[in-house]
Amino acid sequence: MLRKILLGLLVGLVVIQFIRPVKNEAAEMSANDIEKHYEVPDNVKATLKKACRDCHSNNTEYPWYSQIQPAAWWMDGHVQDGKKHFNLSEFASYPPKKADHKLEELIESQQDHWMPLESYTWIHKDAILSQSEKQALIDWASGVRTEIQTAHAIDFLDK
Repeated sequence: MLRKILLGLLVGLVVIQFIRPVKNEAAEMSANDIEKHYEVPDNVKATLKKACRDCHSNNTEYPWYSQIQPAAWWMDGHVQDGKKHFNLSEFASYPPKKADHKLEELIESQQDHWMPLESYTWIHKDAILSQSEKQALIDWASGVRTEIQTAHAIDFLDK
């Protein structure tokens, strides 16, 4: 009986290897990418790339373990959830109030240390940010918020 159960599990594990989520890989940078609309200093670009873009853009760099199910499904869930909350590749498509709020959340995520997720930094040790990297993100996001608020001052009077 135990052999049949183990064989069934093995067959199931092999079968699920053929059921794969669609990869989050864009051929080129989106026209709505934040970098195409706002100045992003090189140090901030590097921080966004190593700690944010895998889950918060339209282009994930997939590690080796993403080829194995169910890890790929778990990773896809994180990517889809991340993009739903804040997508750097689609930032310019957000209305001004939403863009301002998303940057406010980015700032809070660094001040309160809840991003990047621990489940991401377990494997991606380079995504653990130093205090200076966090501060650079905060300063940059604050500057972009000011730029958005200034450009859309009438919209923000309703706050």
